[in-house]
Amino acid sequence: MLENRRILLIVAGGIAAVKVPDLIRRLRERGASVRCILTKGGSQFVTPLTLAALSGDKCYQDLFSLTDEAEMGHIRLSREADIILVAPATADIMAKMVMGQADDLATTALLATDKPVMIAPSMNVMMWTHPATQSNLQILKTREVRVVGPSAGDLACGEVGNGRMAEVPEIIAALTRFFQKSAGQGPLTGFRALVTSGPTHEPIDPVRYIANRSSGKQGHAVATALAELGASVTLIAGPTNEPDPDGVKIIHVETAKQMMKACTESLPAEIVICAAAVADWNVESAGGQKIKKESGKTPALKLAENPDILATLAQPGPSRPSLVIGFAAETENLIENAQLKRAKKNCDWIVANDVSPGSGAFGGDNNTVHLVTADGVESWPTLQKRAVAERLAERISAFVERNL
Repeated sequence: MLENRRILLIVAGGIAAVKVPDLIRRLRERGASVRCILTKGGSQFVTPLTLAALSGDKCYQDLFSLTDEAEMGHIRLSREADIILVAPATADIMAKMVMGQADDLATTALLATDKPVMIAPSMNVMMWTHPATQSNLQILKTREVRVVGPSAGDLACGEVGNGRMAEVPEIIAALTRFFQKSAGQGPLTGFRALVTSGPTHEPIDPVRYIANRSSGKQGHAVATALAELGASVTLIAGPTNEPDPDGVKIIHVETAKQMMKACTESLPAEIVICAAAVADWNVESAGGQKIKKESGKTPALKLAENPDILATLAQPGPSRPSLVIGFAAETENLIENAQLKRAKKNCDWIVANDVSPGSGAFGGDNNTVHLVTADGVESWPTLQKRAVAERLAERISAFVERNL
């Protein structure tokens, strides 16, 4: 999908600019043409000669260059691209994009463009988590600026956390997904996917319920990632505060029994991902009225087992989906319990993650997962849940290409 695509690459001033030469090389290997704008800060980390040599085109720097403006003005630079990629995207350039500043060639081109924009943020973890940066990020998203990364890990400043620019393969994958989606196609086009997400609420009475701490962020991100690869996605969501993803059919449910019914009615599907944290039990006889507190007395709640959605969908038979994936949220013996769950539930893959206190997995934006399959265990680094979803979607795409 990158063949003959024209990419205007803006290189801002961050240490991650040292990854840009490899990015240009990989893009050109895939048939894309790359034209570079190098900011003053970016030139502290990579030279214009390097970018020009690797891109096979002139590297543009000066807004007021008479030669550049005569040969290739900033309007043409911004209009002749199929997409503008800002990598690395620093906190500074993100803020300027929000404010509509145009004080150099890069920001002027961004303001003058009518083409899609994608950014690959890179900065110190405190800068990334600062309310100003997060506010700017949300504003850019509302303007349909695509975002890839950042990921968590060791930062150049010596600190650890979110802020690492997405790796080159992740950026290329994001560009590929964008062009596939814009062309109305993708590696999962024609395939049906069913995703469950969020918690379930099991009523005790009209006021109280049994639940868990699942936010639905990971499941919703998985549904979005599959849709971006072209799949026809049905998302069955328990009660969450997450917005409904674009491009998917969504069914809202409350209880495990409702989720089970919605799943069976949404079949057939080739791909099933059970990311919901379904309550194991429900109250056998939920009160029709609010249970009143009586001093010295504790109400007896008789629990009944909820339907096992993952095991039901994975059971052998002619209508079984080709790929059934479950999630294992564990607080101890993570890999061992996930392997046991995969065998017990008869599913193909298990995505295992540690949800013990302090992990930040429940309700947080990051996840550290292990993909458990019949071939073994693949441990992934700590990533944003969106990046976890995209990586999982890519694995699913590879499976579909080999087997379906």
